[in-house]
Amino acid sequence: MANVNIKFNGKEFLLSCDDGQEDHLEELSLYLNEKFNNLKNSLGNIGESKLLLITSISVLDEYYETKKKVDSQKREIANLTQKFKELKSLVYNYKDLKEKEISQLSKNQSNLQSEIETSRNNYETLVDKTTLEIENFIKRNNPDFKIQ
Repeated sequence: MANVNIKFNGKEFLLSCDDGQEDHLEELSLYLNEKFNNLKNSLGNIGESKLLLITSISVLDEYYETKKKVDSQKREIANLTQKFKELKSLVYNYKDLKEKEISQLSKNQSNLQSEIETSRNNYETLVDKTTLEIENFIKRNNPDFKIQ
């Protein structure tokens, strides 16, 4: 345990604190003394006990207001975290959906390319057959006609 000399309301006090907390204790006592002196200056000399009570209530008021703000911020962060999780889930679901659509479109494109190739081959076969039949027809009907 460490000991710290602090001055409050013009009086010296020796307080103990955990090792390493000396600066923090001095900072707190300076803040409390400043609050006390400000209230003393604004309210006048209404008695040390009453001034200490009002100072304590003032510091507690600040503490509770800060605590309310911190709690509100914690709730807001929790709410934002939940919304972020929901948004993240939506993004992943959308991504999965789009990947399925892309896969289906790719499959459809492959099928269409295959159909086009089959149609092209069928067309070429049909044209070749038709050309051959026309040539044979011409040969049968006009023996003097030479096809190149």
